[in-house]
Amino acid sequence: MPANLSLSSIPSASAIPRQVWLRLCPAGDPFLNADYLTILETHGAAAAAAGWTPCHLLATAANGQVVGLLPLYGKRHSHGDFIYDWAWAAAWRQLGRPYYPKLMSCLPHTPVGGPRLLVADGVPATAVRQALVAGAKALVGRLGASSWHVALPTDDEAELLQGEGLLLSHDVQFHWLDPGCGDFDGYLATFSAAKRRKVRAERRRVAESGLTIETRHGDQVEPAEWPLLRALYASTFERFNNHAAFSADCFADLAVALGRRMVVFIARAQRAPVAVAICFRSDQALFGRYWGCSGNHPGLHFELCFHQGIDYCLRHGLRRFEPGAGGEHKLARGFQPTLVRSAHWIADPGMRQMLARHLTAQKESVVGYRDEAATHLPFRRDGPRRED
Repeated sequence: MPANLSLSSIPSASAIPRQVWLRLCPAGDPFLNADYLTILETHGAAAAAAGWTPCHLLATAANGQVVGLLPLYGKRHSHGDFIYDWAWAAAWRQLGRPYYPKLMSCLPHTPVGGPRLLVADGVPATAVRQALVAGAKALVGRLGASSWHVALPTDDEAELLQGEGLLLSHDVQFHWLDPGCGDFDGYLATFSAAKRRKVRAERRRVAESGLTIETRHGDQVEPAEWPLLRALYASTFERFNNHAAFSADCFADLAVALGRRMVVFIARAQRAPVAVAICFRSDQALFGRYWGCSGNHPGLHFELCFHQGIDYCLRHGLRRFEPGAGGEHKLARGFQPTLVRSAHWIADPGMRQMLARHLTAQKESVVGYRDEAATHLPFRRDGPRRED
């Protein structure tokens, strides 16, 4: 580590001055900012009682200026971090070794890629990032953790982390990319005729159902509305025996803090909400996060979670839509299989070597899956049409 840098571990996002977050984080990012992480920690979604212990790393120059930041959590489980390492934990357990605690650099409950090793402008970026990496490795040892994981870093960061001895894992997400089609009809014109008819039939079914659909931004949703909207979101998690980490107050505070960076699609039957899709946005992209529904409404999931989001992107000039992790059903709506990476520091050399062999084989399998999935995309091969 450079002699003019010192590292410190900070026990909460709120203990880091707001101006540090503003100076180091990408402008307009709905997740990587003081508000999002502070609210999640304050309301218990990313707090010690829920198995997330904040220990964010700061790199400070000799003049007292913070020049680097690494969001970091100690974790006692693998929920909500999207590196899918349950099998690794089982392997550690079978060998009589503890896998937890582990350290995680990620956006809690949020499978969205982006920078993790945050560096101020005007400083030697590589040296600061390497110092943060060294600090995280050292913290693994001090806390007796098995590992440190960096979920979904940028490509440049992934290369740097690999150079610092971290292993890379690969996964596939499904992302919509604006093909420059102008509006939703123009987008459907890029589909084959059969796929185009299917999407139109899905949308027509919802339009003729009697439901009304509205688009609201966070600053347009009243705090009193969130308990019912949150109940819809929670019902989906409960249906699959998962834990709904966000409370109504958490959503309400996020809505106030993020304002137009939160986008909420609500379906109503006789004015009462029956379904919700909660999204977030930057200046370039929309991110689908939470869905909930009461009752049986054919096609409504596709409408609120995919079609409304694509239409929103086209109307607001957003070039990318990431609707969340997983889901091959997204292919038929034009979401393209996209390779994403995470990085892993395994403290034990023997376990690191074993996992390296596994990840080498995994990469080949994931790339093959990505390529095969792409063959099922709905797009025409001979250019767009506006017929039928």
